[in-house]
Amino acid sequence: MAAAALATYVGQGTDVRLVESEEIGIVGVGESTVPYMKTFNTQVLGIREADFVVQTQGTFKLGIQFNDWGRIGDSYVHGFGTIGRSLGPLPFHQYWLKLFLAGRAPEIGAYSLPTAAAPLDRFMVSPADAAPGSPLADIAYGYQFDAGLYARYLRGVAEHRGVKRIEGKIVDVVQRGEDGFIEAVVLEGGERVEGELFIDCSGFRGLLIEQTLKAGYEAWNQWLPCDRAMVVPSASAGPLTPYTRVTAQAAGWQWRIPTQHRVGNGYVYSSQHISDDEAAATLLANLDGRALAEPRPLRFTPGRRRKFWEKNVVAVGLAGGFMEPLESTSIYLAQSGIQRLLGLFPDRDFAPMLSDRLNRESAFEHERVRDFLVLHYNATERDDTAFWDQCRTMSIPDTLRETVELFRLDGRYFRNAEDFFALPSWVQVMLGQRIIPRGYHPIVDQMPEDKLVQFVERARQAVASGVAAMPSHQAFIDQNCKAPQP
Repeated sequence: MAAAALATYVGQGTDVRLVESEEIGIVGVGESTVPYMKTFNTQVLGIREADFVVQTQGTFKLGIQFNDWGRIGDSYVHGFGTIGRSLGPLPFHQYWLKLFLAGRAPEIGAYSLPTAAAPLDRFMVSPADAAPGSPLADIAYGYQFDAGLYARYLRGVAEHRGVKRIEGKIVDVVQRGEDGFIEAVVLEGGERVEGELFIDCSGFRGLLIEQTLKAGYEAWNQWLPCDRAMVVPSASAGPLTPYTRVTAQAAGWQWRIPTQHRVGNGYVYSSQHISDDEAAATLLANLDGRALAEPRPLRFTPGRRRKFWEKNVVAVGLAGGFMEPLESTSIYLAQSGIQRLLGLFPDRDFAPMLSDRLNRESAFEHERVRDFLVLHYNATERDDTAFWDQCRTMSIPDTLRETVELFRLDGRYFRNAEDFFALPSWVQVMLGQRIIPRGYHPIVDQMPEDKLVQFVERARQAVASGVAAMPSHQAFIDQNCKAPQP
């Protein structure tokens, strides 16, 4: 992703080289994304959506279905996009809340097109003739795809745009004596690759940013208790769902991500509460189809790099930080980091204010994503296992506590600067995990009762009509972007 983006925007007169090893490969478990993926592919890289979906055996994603999180038996969908429409100074959910608390309105998902359509396995992109203001006019969605195929696809894009790919393992890093800037990396065969700016995409290792420059790492284990994952692909089974499913398990949670020709599965868990063998057995026992490989273990420490840009090295993706894939943010944070680098791209002087700004913005973004993920764990009534009892009773960041307490009071939520997750996401997850406001905004009472009922009901009907107009997810793919059998 980084090589393709750099070649696209700074390739003229700039030599972009990519050093990677086929032996090392990629983590390749991030197969589910948020809607920003569409922006990055089409607007940043100029990739045709249908081509991308075919080449990566992709499917579409309207949101995430959470099962057994608030209580065992609970299920809700965190759908992308909007909820109803705002009126005056208030968001839609405030008007809905007055009726819901009185038992006169259905769950909040009935007022969001992606949230309502996902469990019914329906999908379409916004039609060109959709009426302005209709839920069909702006359908938000991400993708579910094979990350290994995406990497291969982008390699072709990058090389076509002038990137020189160098195969090999880095065995040494050469620093300048006067300031410690990295001058070159040395490969196993002795080849020396020099550069002025280095992008560290070496994953958890942080080969340049940490092993060489010692940028430091801030661990968040006290809030994000899972530190391992067991992953395995399985054969396709059942309908091609336009959503990712995450199911709470005894010591963590399990994901299910359907691509066109297989399903990606994983169990993210706390090693303090379950062994690797037990985790693998739990994963295999809860697959929809037969396993296509042996479970593969991953280890990680949730947190972020203290500096994402140090000297002439910028860390992107897992080299900059990692917070489990619960809300599909890993690929987004990599793409956001690339976009941020393009905006703050340096000249040869490497002005410190550029790196300072990138470090502040990157830290803020990671911390707000962290709070959103912690919300999922802490907002539970489960005490059936030691893991969930720990999550339910743990202390949480002050920033998150304030957000939850304000919402619990009367449903208010205020977006924190450029927080990636907006109001619809926070509202759906808090409600889905049983954080029910005690009241609603007092301005709502200024609307006459009959007008309120009519306003809320029209929003529900608009969503229901939109869902009825959508074909099945499978039918949409078959007609528009079906990938050949691998």
